[in-house]
Amino acid sequence: MKRRNAVHPSSGSTAGSQNRYRAIQPHQRVPQKPRRPDVIEYLGNSLVQHGPASNRVYLMKLDRADLPDIVDNMVALGRKHGYSKLFAKVSDDTEQAFSRRGFVREARSPLLVRGQNAGCFMGKYLSPERGVADDRATLSRTLALALSAAKGVETAPEKPTPPKVHKLTPEHAHELAALYEKVFSSYPFPIFDPAYLREAMAEATVFFGIREGDRLVAAASSEMDMHWRCAEMTDFATLPEFRGRGAAATLLASMEKTVSRLGILTAYTIARGVSPGMNIVFARAGYRYDGTLTNNTHIAGGLESMNVWSKPLPAGQGLHSAIRNQG
Repeated sequence: MKRRNAVHPSSGSTAGSQNRYRAIQPHQRVPQKPRRPDVIEYLGNSLVQHGPASNRVYLMKLDRADLPDIVDNMVALGRKHGYSKLFAKVSDDTEQAFSRRGFVREARSPLLVRGQNAGCFMGKYLSPERGVADDRATLSRTLALALSAAKGVETAPEKPTPPKVHKLTPEHAHELAALYEKVFSSYPFPIFDPAYLREAMAEATVFFGIREGDRLVAAASSEMDMHWRCAEMTDFATLPEFRGRGAAATLLASMEKTVSRLGILTAYTIARGVSPGMNIVFARAGYRYDGTLTNNTHIAGGLESMNVWSKPLPAGQGLHSAIRNQG
C-alpha cells in the first residue's frame, strides 16, 4: 500500500518536483497531523519515501540496477532536504553496499525474501542525536514484557468466541479512513484519505475489519510483496472503547490465513516500540523479534522507535521447496 501516488521516472515528471518540505528536528513532537504526507517517488528505478514528517529517506523497494549509486543518491537527497535519517529495506545479499557507506543493520528478518533469504533493515544517521533513543528504558520494558508474554501463551486462559473478521472493499474506504483518523493523531502514510485506501485495495493490500453492529470498530491491513513473497501486517487500529477484547489478535490470525492462501511465505510487522499491546500480540502469535529501528517513524504525533517482528507462515512451507527448485 505504501507505493501509492509514486511517479515513475519514465513518465517524465516526479512527485518531488511538486513537493517541497522543511525538515523538522529529530525529536520534535508534532501535536497535529502534518498538512501533507511524505512524498513517495522513484530515485532511479527504486522506490523511496521522504519528507519532513518522519524526517528521513526510506528506500522501500530497491532495483538492483541502481546499485551502487542508489546509496550515494540517498545520502545526497537526505542532505539536500536536511533529513536526519536514511532507512532502507533490502535483501541480505545487498547489505554490504549499504554498510560500506555507513549504514548499520538495525533489524534482520531471516526468511523475508521468498522464504529463503534474509531481509535487512538498514539505518544511517545524518544527525547523531537521531540515532539515540531517549526512551530506551521504556523500549526495553516493552520488549521484555512482550517476550515474557509469549512464553506464557500456552497457559493463557481461554477467551470468548472471537468476533467475525470481514474483508473490506473500496465501498468501505470512507468509514475506514474515519476509523484511522479517530485512532491516530498522525501517521506515516495518508490512511486518512479514502482515495489512498481505495488505491491500496486496487493493488496488493488487503484490508480487514471487525464490526459491532453496523459500526467498524477495528481494522488492519496486509501489504503483500509478491516478488519477495512476504506481507507486512500493518495499519492496526481499534477504537479506544473496544480495546482489550483481542481485536488485533483476531485480525492477525485471519490475515495470516488469507495471505498464506495467496502464496505468501513470510509475515512481518514494524510495530511501535513503546506499545506493549501490539508487541505482545505479535509475540504471542509466534513472531520472532528481529530488531529495533531507532527514532524511525512519525506516528501518533511524533517520531518513535519501531520493533520488527517476522514469522514463516505454515501454509507456505510446501512452497519453500518448490521455489528452491525453481532456482
